[in-house]
Amino acid sequence: MARVVVVGTGIAGLITAYRASSRHEVILVTKSELAESNTRYAQGGIAAALFPDDSVASHVADTIRAGAGLCDPLAVEVLCDEGPQRVRDLIALGVEFDRINGELARGHEAAHSARRVIHAGGDATGLAIEVALLRAVRALAVEVHEYTFMRDLVVDSTSDGVRRVVGIDVIDPDGAHRMIAADVVVIASGGAGQLYSHTTNPTVTTGDGVAAAFRAGAALADVEFYQFHPTALAVPGSPLVSEAVRGEGAVLLDEHGQRFMSLVHPDAELAPRDVVARGIAAAMARQGGRPVMLDATALGREFLSERFPGISRVTAEHGFDWATEPIPVTPAAHYWMGGIRTDVAGRTSLAGLFAVGEAACTGVHGANRLASNSLLESLVFAWRAADALIDSGDGGSPIVVDAIEVLEVVPEVSSEANTGTEPFRRSELQEPFTRTELQELLWQLAGLERSGRGLREAAARLARWGVPSHSGADGGDDSGAEGVAAGEDRNLLDLARLLVRAALRREESRGAHDREDFPDTRIEYAHSIEWSLPSDSAIREKAVQ
Repeated sequence: MARVVVVGTGIAGLITAYRASSRHEVILVTKSELAESNTRYAQGGIAAALFPDDSVASHVADTIRAGAGLCDPLAVEVLCDEGPQRVRDLIALGVEFDRINGELARGHEAAHSARRVIHAGGDATGLAIEVALLRAVRALAVEVHEYTFMRDLVVDSTSDGVRRVVGIDVIDPDGAHRMIAADVVVIASGGAGQLYSHTTNPTVTTGDGVAAAFRAGAALADVEFYQFHPTALAVPGSPLVSEAVRGEGAVLLDEHGQRFMSLVHPDAELAPRDVVARGIAAAMARQGGRPVMLDATALGREFLSERFPGISRVTAEHGFDWATEPIPVTPAAHYWMGGIRTDVAGRTSLAGLFAVGEAACTGVHGANRLASNSLLESLVFAWRAADALIDSGDGGSPIVVDAIEVLEVVPEVSSEANTGTEPFRRSELQEPFTRTELQELLWQLAGLERSGRGLREAAARLARWGVPSHSGADGGDDSGAEGVAAGEDRNLLDLARLLVRAALRREESRGAHDREDFPDTRIEYAHSIEWSLPSDSAIREKAVQ
C-alpha cells in the first residue's frame, strides 16, 4: 500500500482520491475548504459521444480541429473513446444530469458538430459533479487536510541518483510549517486564472501546483496558450456567461445593435472560442473599448430561467433582465491549456509526481480547448492516473520529455540590462509588486492579443519584481495568511515569467496565442514547446522540519 497525497479537490482530485483509495492510503490536501474549486463553477456541461446520432470519431475530429494543429492524437483518442463510460460512472455515483422525457438532455456548443454536451441543474453541471464526488469520497477512509497550503514539493535523490518527489512542504491552518510525506504526489490543483485582472476563475486559482512542479524540475508544456472565454458579464468579478447560451441561439451585437461575428467566421457565434473572443475584442476596439452585447431575448424568459437558472440569478443581481434586454459581455481569462507535461496516465517527467486536471498538459487541448472538454479531461485522465497507481503502486517510471527549452537561472540582473529576451531570471535586488499590478500587466501585454514589443516590456517588468524573502515564500519564518498570500504571489510571478517567455518564443499566431507581429500560423511551430529548469537550480531538496 502506497501513501498517495492528492493536492486539489476539484473533479480531478476527487476522482483520483476515490479510485486510488481502493488500494492505497490517500491524503487529500486543499488550501481552501474541501468543496472550493474550479469544478463547482463549471456551467456549460460535459461533452461525450453518448447518443446514437453521434460518434467517438466525430468528437475526436472536432477536438483536433479546435486544437489548431497541436493536439496529441493518442490523448484525444483516449479522451473521446473512454469519455462515455466515465460519464456513465458519474451517473452511477449519483450525478443527476438533466433529462427530457427520461432521456439525457443535451446542448450544442461552439465548434461541436453534434449536440453532445450534457448538463445538470441547467447551468450548474460542475456543482452537481462536485457534490456527488464529495459524497463518495467522504464515505471512504480518505484523510482530508483543509486550509493547508502547499508551498513546494519535497524532492530527494535515490541511491541510484534518480530524483524523486517524497512529499509536500505545507503551511497548516494554524500557520505552522511541516512536511507531509508521500510515496506519490498527485497535483490536481487547477490552473492559474488569477494571472489576469479579468478572469472567470475563483480566487484560489494561483497556479500553486504547476509552479511547485516547475521549481522541482518537472517539465511544463504549452504554457503560452491561455484561453479567454468570449462572454463574461461586463461587471466586477467577470461572472461567466456560458457558451451554451450561444449554443441555444443567443447572438452577439455591437453597440449599434448589429451582429458582427458572421463577418469574422462562417460559424459566427459558434466559431471556436479563440475566434469569438478576438472577434469581440476587435468589435470592442472599434467602439472605444466598450463591451459588446449578448442578446438572448429570443429564447424567452421561461426557457432562460429553466435552462440557465444560475446565469439568470447573476444577471438579475447586477440589474439586468436578460429575458427582455441584451447584456454587456467581454472576454475574460478562463482556461489554461498548458501545464505540467504528462502522459495519458498522468505521469510526469519527475518520479513520484503525477498531474491531472487543468494543472496537467496531456496534449488533449492543443492550442485551443474545445468547449466542455475540460470536465471530461479531468474525469478520464484522473481515472487513468488512479488506475496506474493501483496497478503499480508508485505509478511506474517517469515519462521522458524531448526537446525541452531549458531556462537558465541567472542569479542577478539589473533592470537596465534586461531586454526581456533573456531566459528566466531572479535577482537579489528586486522590487516588491502587488498582485493587481501583475494581473493588469499580463492582461494588457500577454493576454488575448500580444506583440513582441509588449511581451518584452512585460518580461522586463517581471524581472524587476520579487517576493520579499522574509515573507515566508522563500523559506522565511512568516506564516498564516501572510505566508500563504506571499506563496501565491511567488507562484503567480514564476508562472507569469514563464508564460511571457513562452509567448515570446512562439513567433506565430495559433489558437489562443495571437501575435500581432507574427499574424500567420507557421509550420515550423506545429509542435508543443516544453520547458524545465536545469536540475542544479531547480531542486528544492530539503528536510522540512
